[in-house]
Amino acid sequence: MTRRSCDGAGLLGAFRFAVANLEAHVDEVNALNVFPVPDGDTGSNMAATVRVALDEAEGAAGQPADRIAAAISFGALMGARGNSGVITSQILNGMARGLERKRRFNGLDLAHCLTLGTETAYAAVKKPVEGTILTVIREASAAAKTAAEHDDAIETVLAATVDAAEKAVARTPSLLPILREAGVVDAGGQGLYRLFQGALKFVVGEALAGGVSARVHDGAKPSALVAHADEGYGYETMFLLQPAPGHDLDIDAIRTHLETIGESVVVAGDSRAAKVHIHNDRPDGVISYGLGLGALSRISVENLDNQARDVRESRASEFTGRAPGPGGEAAGGGGVRVDPDVDGSAIGPANTDGARVPVAVVVVAAGDGLASMFRDFGVAAIVRGGQSANPSTGELLAAVEAVNADEILLLPNNPNVVLAARQVAELADRPVHVIPTRNAAEGFSALLALDPAATAANNVADMTEQGRALATLQVTTAVRDAKIGRRKVRKGQTIVLDPDDGLVASDGDRDRAILSAIATLPQGLELITLFYGDGAELAEAEALARMIADARPGIEAEVRHGGQPHYRYLISAE
Repeated sequence: MTRRSCDGAGLLGAFRFAVANLEAHVDEVNALNVFPVPDGDTGSNMAATVRVALDEAEGAAGQPADRIAAAISFGALMGARGNSGVITSQILNGMARGLERKRRFNGLDLAHCLTLGTETAYAAVKKPVEGTILTVIREASAAAKTAAEHDDAIETVLAATVDAAEKAVARTPSLLPILREAGVVDAGGQGLYRLFQGALKFVVGEALAGGVSARVHDGAKPSALVAHADEGYGYETMFLLQPAPGHDLDIDAIRTHLETIGESVVVAGDSRAAKVHIHNDRPDGVISYGLGLGALSRISVENLDNQARDVRESRASEFTGRAPGPGGEAAGGGGVRVDPDVDGSAIGPANTDGARVPVAVVVVAAGDGLASMFRDFGVAAIVRGGQSANPSTGELLAAVEAVNADEILLLPNNPNVVLAARQVAELADRPVHVIPTRNAAEGFSALLALDPAATAANNVADMTEQGRALATLQVTTAVRDAKIGRRKVRKGQTIVLDPDDGLVASDGDRDRAILSAIATLPQGLELITLFYGDGAELAEAEALARMIADARPGIEAEVRHGGQPHYRYLISAE
């Protein structure tokens, strides 16, 4: 019998299957990376994003469809990793809006949700490109609407969605030349198709290979937004708040009120759901206030005066999947962690008394050497992560909230982290300005333009311009045969890419490939810096620096240890 509608339990079940199906195809999606570099992580990023969304939804089990959808949306927002994860979170956000005040939904409702998901995703991208996940959600939502107007059974509409998504993915190479040249379909679109496919399997009663089970939580799960817990201040109260039917949450008003009755206030979310954290001596008053606004779930109250600091830090990191690692660092499954030397000081003169400062800098860095150099610049916080280990929106937000500053400058240092960084700017409890740096070298250059006496907003233009003015190259090894632009590369060759992943040079001989790329750099340069990473040794890097100096007389070539994964060298020229 055809399933005609879906309630909260059905939505949660379908989402469990969607997540499990994507997880079963992560390697397939990762392998669709356009560029033959060893850091294809679209599937991993999307899976990590929806995994956190599912954890949130499990915490709302037993609730009607609108509450499940809101939990999925909030979890995806906080767990979003990489550009593909951020766009997925925006699709889920739009879909949740379509289910507001609906205990159950049919195929027409689903079609409307998909339309809103499409609009939200397109709005999140400054320059939408067809032939990507955006095309897939647009064509899938259009097919859903057509199907729903003939038969509004949820099974019929979802089947049309899956079919259209699969066909749209197959057409992506015809819309995006870079996909056609690489001989692959769009990875993000394929990941979205696998999500829809998994949901359909649940609806029609088809088993998934490997099975699927609910994620069971032991009690309330605390927020990951509390990276700045005090040493002890009465009680720590945390909960997930969803508005009463027919009402929206006013995040600013909630935050303003809580700041009058407590300390370390964090309120993150939107009009449909918010995570709340506060320290005060009357948790009953906080909970009563929350109940006056709507429904509470995942409530946690802890006596801070009786807790050890390491226990609190461990609890505060659970949401983002980070557990305390050696030396107090929080290590994520993807290698993401927040630098333990955060002291809240602004870049420039050290802030030794812990006082709040006007402007501070938070950066993302991959590799011990790069992180050490950023630390020398005096940044307030370093989120460790990069290629194949993109930090989530929640992890970036936790780092920002941990810094004692009025405004934050956030440097993602990776094109695949920029969208997550921009989501942080929308969620944070203070102004956050994103400098869209594409690699660590651009980040170093941008910091040279920072004026500590100016506001963060007034620093953005100069820092962005300074970062982009630097010429940079990235050296890695092709992991498969491919075509980049109109040039073919073979598996095992050294390839040198520009900051936008354009192919600059390739050769079976590493030194020859690098020297060919160096020859393309403009005249008048004075300094070339080699940041050597995984697979490279100091002696090799020094020898390469000498070859570069010989090939470009008048240029000084220096060597620094970067420690970055996947890329043997990051090269900057100025």
